[in-house]
Amino acid sequence: MPFFGQLDFSTPTWDVFLLLFFLIGALLYGLTLGRDRIVVIMVSIYMGLAVVTNAPYIRDIAADVSVNDFAFKIGTFLGVFALLFFFLSKNALMRSIDTRNHGQLFQTVMFSVLHVGLLLSVGLSFLPESSLGVFSDQTRMAFTSDPAKFAWLVAPIAAMMIFSGRKE
Repeated sequence: MPFFGQLDFSTPTWDVFLLLFFLIGALLYGLTLGRDRIVVIMVSIYMGLAVVTNAPYIRDIAADVSVNDFAFKIGTFLGVFALLFFFLSKNALMRSIDTRNHGQLFQTVMFSVLHVGLLLSVGLSFLPESSLGVFSDQTRMAFTSDPAKFAWLVAPIAAMMIFSGRKE
């Protein structure tokens, strides 16, 4: 893997920070929350992404208040995501999931990896193309290319469908 051979931890780049965020986020964050909470968070991410990318007035509002398009999109996404997570975790979605069961370790780690990858892909997709130059080709290919964005969007849905059965 040429990417790992190019990493220099003495002079960290944005790729090193993304790699560390990915690894630490996927392991510690996922194991702390458990599978069911991660699934609720992923549903909130999908809903927040749908609102930000499809709301017809997002660009108009950003232009009216003269803010950076990236800052406005990421701020709106995080606000919608947090609001939806708060309401979904208190309501029917969490009640429909058995919250006493944190899931098997394999499922929890897999959902954590998919969750953090989805979050990174969504966050990086909001960046302007000119800002993506600070990342290596491998990082851009893994998170911001069209096939990668599609994979990060579809893989969590496929995993939720595959592991949707309740464990006794």
